[in-house]
This record gives sequence, C-alpha cells and structure tokens, in this order.
Amino acid sequence: MIDECLVVEFRVTGDDCPLADATRKTGSSVDARPPQRRSDQNALLRFSAGAGPELAEVLDADDRIRYLHASHTDDRVNFRCLSKHPCVVHTLSDAGFMAESLRYRDGIETYTGAVVGYDVLEGVLEAAGETVGVTLERIYPLGSEDDEVVARRWGFTPAQEEALRAANELGYFEVPRQVTAGEVADALGISKSAFLERLRRGQSALFAQVFE
Repeated sequence: MIDECLVVEFRVTGDDCPLADATRKTGSSVDARPPQRRSDQNALLRFSAGAGPELAEVLDADDRIRYLHASHTDDRVNFRCLSKHPCVVHTLSDAGFMAESLRYRDGIETYTGAVVGYDVLEGVLEAAGETVGVTLERIYPLGSEDDEVVARRWGFTPAQEEALRAANELGYFEVPRQVTAGEVADALGISKSAFLERLRRGQSALFAQVFE
C-alpha cells in the first residue's frame, strides 16, 4: 500500500480548449468538474459561471461544443455539454493525476487534485513537460485532516468563492488597494452591493474555518 498522497496544483496557459478560449474572449471565470471522457473520445463537461449571456453565446458558436445546455440557479449558470476537443487535464490524468477541480479565468486554467506517490508524480510531471504551458504551482502531502482541501469544501457558495478569487487576483486586498469594490464588481458583471455581500459572507465562512 502507498502511504504518501500529494495535493498538487497546476497552472495551464496557452491552451486552446473551448472553455479556455471562451473565458479569454469574455473575461469570465468558470468552475468545472473534471471532464469525463467517453469511448468515442468526446468529453462530457459540467461547469458553472456567473450570470450573463456572453459565455453561453461564445460556447454555442464554437463548433467543438455540442448539445450545450444551461440552467440558472441564483446568480450562477450551470452548463452541460459534449466537447470534441482534447483537454490538457486528460493528458495529466492518463499519467496518474486525479483532478478534483478545474478553474478557467481569462484563458488561464488551474487544476487542483491529488497524486498517489512520488513515482506517479514523476510520470505526471513528465507528461506536463510535454504539454503546452503547464506549470506546477503547489505540492504538499495530503493528511487525513486535509482531505477536504482537495475537494475545496470551504463552506462558501460558488458565487462567494468567485468574489473572493476575483478580489484577490485583481488586487483588492493589497495595501494600497489596486482596484475598488466597484471595479471588481464590474469585472464580475454584478452590482457593487452584491459583490460586497458575497465578499463578506465568503470571508466569514473562511475565517470561521481558519480560526476554528
């Protein structure tokens, strides 16, 4: 039995997959589950994004996407579709990477998951080296108490997570601040009051776990 399990995070740039292309064109952010590859090499995609028609319109016009379906819940849109385009995450998964979550923002992809043992990690890194723009961002041992880290169950909603991530990436938490609350809200396509509400609730949920 292998005792060592590692949490790893990859950053992917320069990929031309449909979701990366769509977020690059629309400036939107997408949270996705690991794609399921069928025997005919089509991939089943499930992902969500902030409300707004731009992402759906771009995806619907992409001839690599088939059977696009969208459903609305609160301030999010949940999508399901088939994709004929090979995903970089499949290359890493074939080598032993167990993807747990995928995030696309402005054409940049972030994969978070696990690798069982350093021998498997070596194979995954070799596969990453042969793929476009894949960088290992983080790696650390997975303990039993950390199992929820992989699944990213932080106790806040996808909308709150999106607000926290956008605020962090755009420099809202820097000293001095690089952007205003209104500018972050504009980037998310929501009102300033909605952004601040999500930010406060997300921070509250996160701090409650950090300082538990």
